[in-house]
Amino acid sequence: MTTTTSRRTEIRRTALLPTLLVLAGAALAPQARAGEVYMNAGLPGIGIGYAHPLDSSFTVRADFMTMGSRSKSTTEEGINYEGRYKLHRLAVLADWFPFQGSFRLTGGLSSNQYKVSLDASGANGSLTIGDRTYTTTAADGLNVEVKFPSVTPYLGIGWGHQSASGWRFGADVGALIGRAKVSATVRGALASQPDIQANLDKELAELRDGAGKVRAIPQISFTVGYSF
Repeated sequence: MTTTTSRRTEIRRTALLPTLLVLAGAALAPQARAGEVYMNAGLPGIGIGYAHPLDSSFTVRADFMTMGSRSKSTTEEGINYEGRYKLHRLAVLADWFPFQGSFRLTGGLSSNQYKVSLDASGANGSLTIGDRTYTTTAADGLNVEVKFPSVTPYLGIGWGHQSASGWRFGADVGALIGRAKVSATVRGALASQPDIQANLDKELAELRDGAGKVRAIPQISFTVGYSF
């Protein structure tokens, strides 16, 4: 437990380091321009950010976007799950304007909480896992977790956030690069069934053919901001 807590603390520190470097760079840049506060909305949800042009070719940004947390019933591979979704990300980005216009290339790092937790209860009397249908009680169940990496690179293109004043509009098209991981656990008397691991592996193999093949999360958003 101590090792796990230390690793989580280290991940948080690693994710926060780029943010501190961006803020320090923006504060110390000798020819820094006026900053821009913006709101964004799109595929990652809604959010808020701050952009700081360093010169006519480069801008550094940090923004937070979220779809919040929600619950939803779903069916996967014939099993009825109660799903809970957490979709948040904090990104630190660098924009390069190669043609001195509004078009830019963007790269950076994102600290993510993209997780889907699916829980199937045995309260209905049975659960089919792999090749077998198990007789169950309310104490039995199956939990599946699909989780995207905590820290991932971001690559994309966009328009806007260049050095200017007044109202600003922009757009981003890109992706967080990383591979989703799928894991599963059983509880109750199911855990003591002699063939449960083999059937659980078969169930996971089918799920990994879907969610496990996800190697990137698309990011498409539109922004409106004001540069002071």
